[in-house]
Amino acid sequence: MLRWLRFIANTPATPKGVDRQPNVSTTGVYYDTEWANRPLSRAIRTIGVWGFFKPAVALYTSPRVIGRDRLDDVEAPVIFAANHHSHADTSLLLATMPAHLRQDLAIAAGADYFFPNRLAAAISALFIGAIPIERKKLSKLSIKNSLTALGNGRNLLIFPEGGRSPDGWSRNHRPGAAFLAKQSDAPVVPIYLDGTGSVLPKGKSWPSRNRCAVVFGDPMSMHDGEDARHFAERVERRIAELADEFASGWWEARKKAYRAETPSPTGPDSGAWRRRWALGPKPGQRRPPANQRSWPNL
Repeated sequence: MLRWLRFIANTPATPKGVDRQPNVSTTGVYYDTEWANRPLSRAIRTIGVWGFFKPAVALYTSPRVIGRDRLDDVEAPVIFAANHHSHADTSLLLATMPAHLRQDLAIAAGADYFFPNRLAAAISALFIGAIPIERKKLSKLSIKNSLTALGNGRNLLIFPEGGRSPDGWSRNHRPGAAFLAKQSDAPVVPIYLDGTGSVLPKGKSWPSRNRCAVVFGDPMSMHDGEDARHFAERVERRIAELADEFASGWWEARKKAYRAETPSPTGPDSGAWRRRWALGPKPGQRRPPANQRSWPNL
């Protein structure tokens, strides 16, 4: 019995004179998600959106959607680029995105977080249409997975900040979405998400209720001769303008954009407590009167 257990547990020996084949990983960025784009898998995702994501999002976020009509005549494939504060961002977009663009949606998800093993990878690929990418670098496999999805006529959702916000403010964009747009000729649809950081922030495993908003922008294309880094900066500025559109209204936001006075979504260059204070009170809190000195409740 002991010899039999050792036999099934040990790696089979390679015969002499035969080159040993290298071990090929089937998880992380190497996970093959092609099966999750078949009709049955897509039908399961559609049922999941209507049976789970939409009710859950309605319950926890009561979303306000602005600019969805800007996408009425948009055809696949496009690249959606959104700010990223929470894991609730994906659910919110799945529940509020126009149906004709959501049904063929691939979500660029961190390979280390969503594809650490075959079970987690299968769940991510099946229920949200995730494809694995490396968040810390623009690797060849990440590019291949993303371009394959776009080449197959699928839309791609990517978070150009590279990860969730650690403090509620946005971070500078990486050029990944812009690079993919240049390689695929797909337009980029900028999206601003508001309020999700209070629904499911980093370190929290269960959501809280908070009013959220989604602001869709018009599709953006690269200019002739424009490089990916400059295009990424334009997309980042446009998302900042969408944030101001939500806060100030369309007309005021356009006037500030014309004067190059759109508030930066990255927050003040100061200490952690000052950055948190500049965000304003948390849901349910009120700031003290101006003549009352008080430290913020962090």
